[in-house]
Amino acid sequence: MMSMESLRQQLPSLSERIQGRVLTAIDDMAPHLIDWRKRMRGHALAVVMPETTESVAAAIRWCVEHRVAVVPQGGNTGLSGGSVPDDTGRSIVLSLAKMKSIRALDPINNTITVEAGCILQQIQEAASEAGRFFPLSLAAEGSCTIGGNLSTNAGGVQVLRFGNARDLCLGLEVVTADGDIWNGLRGLRKDNTGYDLRDLFIGAEGTLGVITAAVLKLYPAAVSRRCALVGLESTEQALALLSLAQGQTGDSLTGFELLSDFCIELVTRHFADCRRPLQERYPWYVLLELSSAQSDAQAGQALESLLAQAIDQGLAKDAAISETMAQFKAIWALRENVSEAQAAEGKNIKHDISVPISEIPRFIRETDAALQKAHPGIRMVCFGHLGDGNLHYNVSPPAAFSDKAHEDAFLQLQPSINQITHDAVAAFGGSVSAEHGLGTLRRDEAARYKSAVEIKLMQRIKVAFDPMGLMNPGKVLQPLLTSNSHLL
Repeated sequence: MMSMESLRQQLPSLSERIQGRVLTAIDDMAPHLIDWRKRMRGHALAVVMPETTESVAAAIRWCVEHRVAVVPQGGNTGLSGGSVPDDTGRSIVLSLAKMKSIRALDPINNTITVEAGCILQQIQEAASEAGRFFPLSLAAEGSCTIGGNLSTNAGGVQVLRFGNARDLCLGLEVVTADGDIWNGLRGLRKDNTGYDLRDLFIGAEGTLGVITAAVLKLYPAAVSRRCALVGLESTEQALALLSLAQGQTGDSLTGFELLSDFCIELVTRHFADCRRPLQERYPWYVLLELSSAQSDAQAGQALESLLAQAIDQGLAKDAAISETMAQFKAIWALRENVSEAQAAEGKNIKHDISVPISEIPRFIRETDAALQKAHPGIRMVCFGHLGDGNLHYNVSPPAAFSDKAHEDAFLQLQPSINQITHDAVAAFGGSVSAEHGLGTLRRDEAARYKSAVEIKLMQRIKVAFDPMGLMNPGKVLQPLLTSNSHLL
């Protein structure tokens, strides 16, 4: 194995092979070596920023020759450490930020072909300009990239109607761990010709290869979009409202988000422009959205009729309905700003979990009680995508914990809080990572709840695609030995 000094001496040969930048100065690399929450930091030999797929392939072939690990990185907005290198320094960060072209848009086939470094919002806007709609939507859409979204199988607020990133992708272009280029950019809804390689790379967090481009599904743009914030007494009411809304509105129901009153309190406290649209306060709220080909007036009538039935049937207490786009955005801001508001409140412990939708009320009730018993005074920040069973089940310290010493003491509780939460998730048949990916943050915890057979199958896939173990090592799975023939 080459020494670090010898590897540094080889970096000029890497620069010669690729079209793009190779950053080696500490200050230039620094933003790429730390996660979005500023809690995970690593070291790297260089940050490589190729501009073409061929340059990505050349960079990976260089890494194979010199036994250097590859850490793919998009917008670096992840919450699980998947795009952060380890402490050894024997890796390059492969940033796809320069690869941001929209290669093609076919409104008849309802597809758009984009490079991995395209910002999600850029794709949404390109689709809109063509009279189409790309439904993947999440809080970081102004800075996250589609390559990262696909690598983590991102979810967001439209999953209820349109599915995760996996469901929105028809084809991929990938650079393999050998430095080969697989062109699977086929805009087909049906292609039954063997193993689905696309689905292996989506959600693999760069551990099997590097996604460089994708063909994505588009949809006709909605004529109308209306939303409402609904006050509720319980999460049981939220489930009953979900069932009623699905029965009344069908595919027009494109969003159904659950928020606790404490979530609303945090947002209105830390965002001056955010206001409560309902006069009374309720323990729980649902933010629901209807998007349809109906006129705005028809959509408004459908939403009013639905909520009138909900109130008459005792499923809701009150509701505020958007009448203008400004009101629509203001209501959604209450949901979209929860994470930032919690961060402004202080340190917190996050969980991105999913459980069967029918079990959500009992999960929240029993897990809240278990956490309060173990750690009295903690404040629960529970919100998320009720329609698909994904909760952001976060924990803030007691209100009295207002200084750094107290916050640091609170973070020491993380192993206990995580175990209580994730044991409950497992008991309810859920998942410890719904849409954020495993990275290093959830890797070992996920392994605790998977069967030996499942882990073995995942290891075999890893070895088959990346026999040298150079692709984002230590993410998703524990690092494997270089010689892994016993797994094949």
